[in-house]
Amino acid sequence: MWFPDCLLAIETSCDETAAAVVRGREVLSNVVASQIDMHAKWGGVVPEAAARAHVEAVVPVIDEAFALAGRPAIRGVAVTNRPGLVGALSVGVTAAKALATAWGVPMVGVHHLEGHLLSPFAVDGPEPTVPALALVVSGGHTEMVAIDGLGEYRLLGETLDDAAGEAFDKGARLLGLGYPGGRAVQEAAKDGDCRRYKLPRALPKDRYHWSFSGLKTAMLRLVETEGTGLNVPDAAASLQAAVVDALAEKVAGVLDELGPRSFFLVGGVAANEALRSRLADECRRRGVEFWTPTIDLCTDNAAMIGIAGSFRLARGDRDSIDLDVTAGAPLPGLR
Repeated sequence: MWFPDCLLAIETSCDETAAAVVRGREVLSNVVASQIDMHAKWGGVVPEAAARAHVEAVVPVIDEAFALAGRPAIRGVAVTNRPGLVGALSVGVTAAKALATAWGVPMVGVHHLEGHLLSPFAVDGPEPTVPALALVVSGGHTEMVAIDGLGEYRLLGETLDDAAGEAFDKGARLLGLGYPGGRAVQEAAKDGDCRRYKLPRALPKDRYHWSFSGLKTAMLRLVETEGTGLNVPDAAASLQAAVVDALAEKVAGVLDELGPRSFFLVGGVAANEALRSRLADECRRRGVEFWTPTIDLCTDNAAMIGIAGSFRLARGDRDSIDLDVTAGAPLPGLR
């Protein structure tokens, strides 16, 4: 099921330049060069600037990951080639092609979301069990996926407009909390009262889909209406509660409907402590195994790409030197 030898994984889909060395599902090294400080002054990711930063960072990051792993013999290369920012993806794929060719080893392109979906396998001890239900939640994605087996996925539901992470980012900007929004909102919310401000939970009657555009609009109106009287910690706590409630309530309903053995919480927003705690409780009450990666593997990283690449290489998947990048693409194996 897993590639038995060491492989190098590269991730450059957005604003993190990352490289890792993975053996099977064991992470030997995982290095991330973040661009957060650069993009913070613009309040979001600027694609052209991200691509230039990847060009500068990719070789040092790969070299550091290789050194931290003890410079083992690399027998395969995995790289994110979809979806993401085309210019950013191209940097990682170009590096992967050069190294795979120089080393004479196989290369496989990995779907970024499959990396997130399989990130819970990067844990010590027993493997997570499947079938499983997964929630992928980040700045660009909010999707509920049934994992029938490794490489066998069903998209059950998704956001109809904005992702949950976008609601955090927009809310953080409106509240003057900075970027990235999820972390800033979580910190501010620790001192806040989540019952202070009433914010919407859209599509309550839809079992599978979300909408967060209305929440963003409600936050704008709240800030404009309250003005200088706005209590920022209470507003942050109210925003966090609205996002967590919207996600957890639909997940709970689908857990009851499908009765999976396991539940995976993955993606950047999976680092939110309130969301992790709420969904862990929902699973515990139903006797469902709860799996989520460590905080450092929630946000974009190469270790998760290495785990997905390990699975793909082990089953014989290979890509040629013609491997291309794609801004948007469905999950492989999606039914």
